[in-house]
Amino acid sequence: MSIQKLPATTNADAIWQAKVHLAAALRLAVLDGLEEGIDNHFTIIVPGRTDQYLLLPFGLHWSEARASDIIVFNDKGETLEGDGVVELSAQCIHAPLHRITGAQVVMHTHQPWATALNMLQNNRLLPASQTAAFFYNRIAYDDHYQGLAKTMAEGERLATLLQDKQVMFLKNHGVITVGDTIAQAYRRLYKLEKACQTQLLAMSSSQPLEVMGEAVIADVLQRAPEDRHPIRERERLYFEAMMRVLDRVNPGYAE
Repeated sequence: MSIQKLPATTNADAIWQAKVHLAAALRLAVLDGLEEGIDNHFTIIVPGRTDQYLLLPFGLHWSEARASDIIVFNDKGETLEGDGVVELSAQCIHAPLHRITGAQVVMHTHQPWATALNMLQNNRLLPASQTAAFFYNRIAYDDHYQGLAKTMAEGERLATLLQDKQVMFLKNHGVITVGDTIAQAYRRLYKLEKACQTQLLAMSSSQPLEVMGEAVIADVLQRAPEDRHPIRERERLYFEAMMRVLDRVNPGYAE
C-alpha cells in the first residue's frame, strides 16, 4: 500500500498542508469520540508567520471541517483571512499558549475519559500502563478551575503552568496537548485518552494499581538503537494511516 505524503515546496503549499491536516485532525476527533460538536479548539501557527493562527471558525461541526473552511486569526481575535468568527475562549486560551510557550500546535478538548479523570480530587495519570508511562513527567496540572476562559490573562496563566510539558490537565474542565506538528499533537491527544480510559477502568475494579518503578519507566522511554521507526516517523505514519481511514469513512477534509 502506498503511503500518502504531502510535501511542502512553497510557503503557500505549507499553509495549505497545515489546513488539510488541521481539518483531518478535527474529523478524526469525531471518529475517536474526543469532540463536543462545535465546541473546543485545535490551532496551529500559520507556517512562515509567528503571530497568526489557523482555526476552524465557530459554528461548524468538526465532522464537516474542510481545509477551505480554516481561517487565520491573531491575538486580538480578529479574522484576517477566510470567513467566520473566532470563539472567545479559542482566542483567550490558544493565542497566549502559542505566543508564550512557542508551541506550534495547541489542541484543547473535553474528551470524556480524560475529563472524567480530571473530575477526581486526585486526577494524576499514573504510570500503570505502558501507554501512560510515555506521559511520565510530561504533564502539567492546573488544579484550580477558575471558570470559563474569558480573558487573555487566563491563557497566560495556563501558559505559565504548561512551560515545556506536552500535556496539561485542567481540573473540572478537560485537557490540552501541544506539539510541533498536527500529527504529533493529535497522536498525543489520542493516546492520552486511551491511557486515562484504562486507568479509570482499572480503578473501577477497586483493586490496587500496579504502578511501574522509575527504572522500568526509564526503559520504556528509551528508544532502542535498533528501532527502525523513530518517534517522528511513528507520528507521521500514524497520522497518514488515519487520513486514509478518513478517506474511506468521511472524505472531503482536503477540499
